[in-house]
Amino acid sequence: MVSEEVHPFEEPGQTSRSLDPCVVVIFGATGDLTARKLMPALYNLKREGQLPANFACCGFARREKTDEVFRDEMKKAVSEHSRVKPLEETLWDSFHSQLFYHQSEFDDDAGYERFATHLADLDTQMGTQGNRIYYLSTQPSFFPTIIEKLKKHKLLYDHKTEKEKWSRVIIEKPFGHDLNSALELQKDLMQHLSEEQLYRIDHYLGKETAQNLLVFRFGNSIFENLWNHRYIDHVQFTVAEDIGIGTRGRFYEEQGLVRDIMQNHMMQLFSLIAMEPPVNLSPSAIHDEKVKVLEALRPFKGDDFEKSAVRGQYGKGFTSGEEVKGYREEENVDPKSKIETYGAVRFFIDNWRWDGVPFYLRGAKRLPKRATEIAVTFKHPPGILFHEHGQKHEPNVLAIRIQPNEGIALKINCKVPGPSSPIQPVKMDFRYGAFFGLTPPDAYERLICDCIAGDNTLFARQDEVFHSWQFFTPLLDHWANTTPKDFPNYEAGTWGPKASDEMLARDGRKWRLI
Repeated sequence: MVSEEVHPFEEPGQTSRSLDPCVVVIFGATGDLTARKLMPALYNLKREGQLPANFACCGFARREKTDEVFRDEMKKAVSEHSRVKPLEETLWDSFHSQLFYHQSEFDDDAGYERFATHLADLDTQMGTQGNRIYYLSTQPSFFPTIIEKLKKHKLLYDHKTEKEKWSRVIIEKPFGHDLNSALELQKDLMQHLSEEQLYRIDHYLGKETAQNLLVFRFGNSIFENLWNHRYIDHVQFTVAEDIGIGTRGRFYEEQGLVRDIMQNHMMQLFSLIAMEPPVNLSPSAIHDEKVKVLEALRPFKGDDFEKSAVRGQYGKGFTSGEEVKGYREEENVDPKSKIETYGAVRFFIDNWRWDGVPFYLRGAKRLPKRATEIAVTFKHPPGILFHEHGQKHEPNVLAIRIQPNEGIALKINCKVPGPSSPIQPVKMDFRYGAFFGLTPPDAYERLICDCIAGDNTLFARQDEVFHSWQFFTPLLDHWANTTPKDFPNYEAGTWGPKASDEMLARDGRKWRLI
């Protein structure tokens, strides 16, 4: 079995942990996620020697096809989407022999009976010893059905009684549609597996910069000593995408921006920035501190729905010099849709560390550029040493770039050479790619590897999900019961609705230019 003495934040390439043999089963293997992310991730793990020696991957989907057809499709997908190009033919010859396919409907008992036999054959052929990871890359409505069928056909083990082999389940977001549905989904799943077997994946936590947040905070005393309301003025989180919703019209009409990005990705990053130091680096200790921050969030009430939250929807505009559709003109979108493609909120944490410090979150589609950033703005130093000479200086800003160009930048004020002594902000900039000379591994590579190792540090625990839904559900309910009068209210290729700028202006602040 997996060694217990595993440092949760060790890089896979640097760890001495040995991974158990296993089969990774991808439900919904003919979907876009498998082609763009999951198969390239497995290929790169194979390339870097991070997969177990005895390993197999089996696609499970409803379309009929042979192993060879599936392998050819996956080769094409890896060639197009792998972070390392070109595809290495010798390596692929070894990898493709570990790929298999099983056709079945997700609710067909006969299909699961054949699947059980297939997996048993793979154990014999590939030496995988009965260990299983089930990756549910399907619509969330299929989650309970798949889990129930796996348990019924003894493909999910009782982790308390089964000591010789293990089974784990990775599920994609969204975990529920609101608090009640998340609780109901958890109840359904827990009838057939334990919380220890359930890995709720959030690929943002697999990104190198996100993994580094705890090391940066608690491994550098110069920042941790300043990480409180005495020195920090406010914190901004931005997840900006320049693309529209593409072919995801049906999904977006059900979810919207807040459910798609803010409730999960952004709140995970927020909890890592705002949490207290854990007692150790064990998964449970880190999760406990993240939950405490979420528990301390000041809930929306009264006029907060209008003053501390803004929603928007993009109209026609220009992106990269090309005219693009408005949201309501996109495929499978209601021409009168009131679904948000832009969301911005302001909130506070009611604890000693963050007393009175506002946190601003914004996420959107069809902004001018793609970027995910956390910006910590420090307070102005006391006194008027430089102001009396008519020289204004900007506050110090610590910017943590999650994507692209992962890195950390610190803006400080310096004197420009010369007799007039003007003050000018300069940037101390660190970039992962430039410093280490490596292309950071894709988030899915790290997360799949961690699941094989049984390390759930970078996955969301159930109470994290519930507290996040508890915070956002009242806002989502309020928006569902009120019709926006001005949709669409920002042009594609701009930085969002004016109301978002006005929300910060009332606090004497403004959004950071990215």
